[in-house]
Amino acid sequence: MKVSYQHDVLIIGSGAAGMSLALQLAPHRRVAILSKANLQAGSTAWAQGGIAAVFDESDSIDSHVQDTLKAGAGLCHEDVVRHTLEQGPAALNWLIGQGVEFSRDESGAGYHLTQEGGHSHRRILHTADATGQAVSGTLAKQVEKAPNIDVFEHHIVVDLTTQADQGSRSLRCNGAYVLDKNRDRVCLFQARIVVLATGGASKAYLYTSNPDGASGDGIAVAWRRGCRVANMEFNQFHPTCLFHPEAKSFLISEALRGEGAHLLLPDGSRFMHDFHPDAELAPRDIVARAIDHEMKRLGADCVYLDISHKPADFINAHFPMVSAQCLKFGIDITRQPIPVVPAAHYTCGGIVTDTQGRTDLKNLYAIGECSFTGLHGANRMASNSLLECLVFGGSSARSIDAVLDDIPAPSYTKPWDESRVTYSDENVVLSHNWDELRRFMWDYVGIVRTRKRLERAEHRIRLLKREIQEYYSNYKVSRDVLELRNLAVVADLIIRSALLRKESRGLHYTLDHPELSAIAKDTILVPMNFAGQDIIVSKNG
Repeated sequence: MKVSYQHDVLIIGSGAAGMSLALQLAPHRRVAILSKANLQAGSTAWAQGGIAAVFDESDSIDSHVQDTLKAGAGLCHEDVVRHTLEQGPAALNWLIGQGVEFSRDESGAGYHLTQEGGHSHRRILHTADATGQAVSGTLAKQVEKAPNIDVFEHHIVVDLTTQADQGSRSLRCNGAYVLDKNRDRVCLFQARIVVLATGGASKAYLYTSNPDGASGDGIAVAWRRGCRVANMEFNQFHPTCLFHPEAKSFLISEALRGEGAHLLLPDGSRFMHDFHPDAELAPRDIVARAIDHEMKRLGADCVYLDISHKPADFINAHFPMVSAQCLKFGIDITRQPIPVVPAAHYTCGGIVTDTQGRTDLKNLYAIGECSFTGLHGANRMASNSLLECLVFGGSSARSIDAVLDDIPAPSYTKPWDESRVTYSDENVVLSHNWDELRRFMWDYVGIVRTRKRLERAEHRIRLLKREIQEYYSNYKVSRDVLELRNLAVVADLIIRSALLRKESRGLHYTLDHPELSAIAKDTILVPMNFAGQDIIVSKNG
């Protein structure tokens, strides 16, 4: 029975970033894709709004760049922003070539473009309100047909493996230990290049719009192997998630506000004009903070998003998924407002990389939400995330293809040893720690922060990390153990980063330092075992 695998490239993660990379390598290379659940279980399939790119003659790359820089609150790296947005139309055309059908305008000759918060033009390509499903489903079909791509579903990364790099005193990545949930065993996957495309870490919070797998695995395993991380304090909270006791993490697309939906207090009055001149079309951090402020001021459980003043045919044509999902809970959005609350949505920081996706550890790449390129700054612009996945999937594919033939095959790595561990009979420890971590992160490291709250969180995470490490060392690994272990690492990185930022900027708002600093600087954390490849990421760093 096979417990080790050899490939040219190992891609950990099966969202838009991982699958687009795999498809562009597949004609020439043997590729493995690891998925924590089924191939389409990642965050990509959950995206509703769309993908931002310049497709309208009245729009321009410069305008998209300026909107992104403004939303990023002074921390975007302009060279990376321009690199990404200039490649946007070509990346979208590649996606269209794979078979994704975006919604057309009334004439049928062009695409229907929506406008979202922070954008000065209509530039969001979408497939009704189910863009993520269309992208994920199309890419998955292409992956399943590709002869050089091996897909391993229900496989979860445990840790990366390394070996000495010939001709230097450094290490290079040569694979990963991976839990095969299908057979309840840990396997060894070896490859000349490893790519982390594992998504974000919003599962660290009690309320999140993300699927269960968003536990920061890639960030945690890269940190443990000596890679720097940056700007982990910038956690984007989506302003509008459905608030209902039976609904689980259902996002109400920002495109509703782009098409004229109003945010209302429980008494039916609008309030966003008190917080920003763009009202409901203000950047996400401002909208989320405004909702949080009003809920706390009034002691309200939620606020409301109302698009019922639009014609019912228009609503059902543009937002069929939102309409159908809300109807399941007795909410007819053509007639009544939707109860909404903010929820953790996107991790703007991550593993430090360059524009080719290379990390500090040789032969280890990171792309998509788990990476930090400098594109998003202190607040991600709406619908730039799927664009980032596609653009960096392409640039990483070109970089990998150019160097792969010069990389020797991995040397021998010891198989996973679990001879001294047993099955746990104390899973209550896991469930308690999981719940405690997500609750104190929500209460102390949420939308509005203070130093006292952050210090309380810092104290708790130190204790939890010790308890979790003891559990990990003594018992057989499971998905719950691995995810909790990784979430604890990521929570620690978020707290440490937040304590270091003595200002309020973008998604990081602290009552102790409400003003914006005159100096815009990234928060870069360096592990004790820094891999030291000297990736230059920013004039800000």
